[in-house]
Amino acid sequence: MVTEIGFDNNKYIKLQSEQIGKRIDDFGGKLYLEFGGKLFDDNHAARVLTGFAPDSKLQMLQKLSGDCEIVIVINAEDIENNRMRSYIGITYDTDVLRLIDSFQEIGLFVGSVVISQYRGQSSAMLFKSRLETQGIKVFMHYIIPGYPYNVALIVSDEGYGKNDYIETTRPLVVITAPGSGSGKMATCLSQLYHENKRGVKAGYAKFETFPIWNLPLKHPVNLAYEAATADINDVNMIDPYHLDAYGETAVNYNRDVEIFPVLNVIFENITGISPYKSPTDMGVNMAGYCICNNELVCKAAYDEIIRRYFLTMCDLKRGRVTSGAVSKIELLMKQSNISVDDRKVVPAAIKRSMETGDQPAVAIELLDGRIITGKNSELLGAASAALLNATKALGNIDKSIHLIAPEAIEPIQKLKVGILGNKNPRLHSDEALIALSISASENEYSKLATRQLEKLRGCEAHSTVILAQVDEDTYRKLGINLTCEPHYNTNKLFHK
Repeated sequence: MVTEIGFDNNKYIKLQSEQIGKRIDDFGGKLYLEFGGKLFDDNHAARVLTGFAPDSKLQMLQKLSGDCEIVIVINAEDIENNRMRSYIGITYDTDVLRLIDSFQEIGLFVGSVVISQYRGQSSAMLFKSRLETQGIKVFMHYIIPGYPYNVALIVSDEGYGKNDYIETTRPLVVITAPGSGSGKMATCLSQLYHENKRGVKAGYAKFETFPIWNLPLKHPVNLAYEAATADINDVNMIDPYHLDAYGETAVNYNRDVEIFPVLNVIFENITGISPYKSPTDMGVNMAGYCICNNELVCKAAYDEIIRRYFLTMCDLKRGRVTSGAVSKIELLMKQSNISVDDRKVVPAAIKRSMETGDQPAVAIELLDGRIITGKNSELLGAASAALLNATKALGNIDKSIHLIAPEAIEPIQKLKVGILGNKNPRLHSDEALIALSISASENEYSKLATRQLEKLRGCEAHSTVILAQVDEDTYRKLGINLTCEPHYNTNKLFHK
């Protein structure tokens, strides 16, 4: 089945590479490029801009690989507080290690790691030591009192001058991070200060995919970005500086617009003149020129807003966000005239749960539109049952066929409960898939079902309860877009 696309990824890579190369030339051969969003696995962009490859930014950088090096920034506070990347389920410091491995595996040079806003956190020093034992250069940047408004202090030897100078060797230095608030912009500006003192010509630019500056303010793609950043309260707005300078409407977000006058003064204090007339000028994003099916992209954006609503509701239940984040997404849904029922798997899962006496249920929407459900049983959890039922549907296997023999599951349950001490005897998704793979050595139906798993990538799923982390991880690895009702299956306070 050919999947229709709304975004021309090849055109994007070409235009983006050319634009970055031009900006390097504009600044005399050295550019510090702040990468907003996710550089390695931009799954938000892939979900919203259908056709966008999660690694398209990497593909673009690979075209420039001979001139490019990567610097990863992590906030010392995020190390100290074990901040999590919610869609991946790992801490920011662990993600730094993952990113380094991923970049190096495809031939991109990781020059160093910067630990920003360091104020003596012991966990940050332990992380620094861990990196250095692996041969990774680490540089420390410090908190500057009054940042970002005390420009006289910031642009001085007691401000940026106290930060370590990052040793770079290539024309394009990509500054990236595991997530927001890491200090990417401050790192770039600190480097401009140090380079200027050394007589090196260098410039700064920003690569932020969202909001897309040349789409309307209330375009669904830009609203989906607001939903994705509801926890940090980003707000899209018309760039007043761009409108004043060029008479053209451009979309940016509040933090960049609010800080632009200060940035202008910082640029002037470092180099004597600001190269930009608006925050939009700082950007190099070409994504808006590569949308080839606006209707399809709008539909995908609305779907993402609903997903973000459920994710944020679950994060509220877990104590990770405040109710204000939920309220903001609810407002975006009203503005967009959408509801949770527009996500087809939501009513399907709830209906299946009601049919089974309010037991947990999971619904999966296949790429051809069919909806498959799964419920709790004595042997399988609802998430596991839904996966196996989906493989049966995709492989045209009769529902009555056992893909895993019950007698094969029972010893696993005894191991889980009797020896490993688990309370739940039902097989989680990863356990069910391992048992399915083992069965495939002797069972032709199991072998056929196993071959269907790759067809689940891009499917939608919904659970009537918050799933165990292992089930969420399995669905994510299969490429299934999972949402959950913000309820646990039990009233316990501790949940794995």
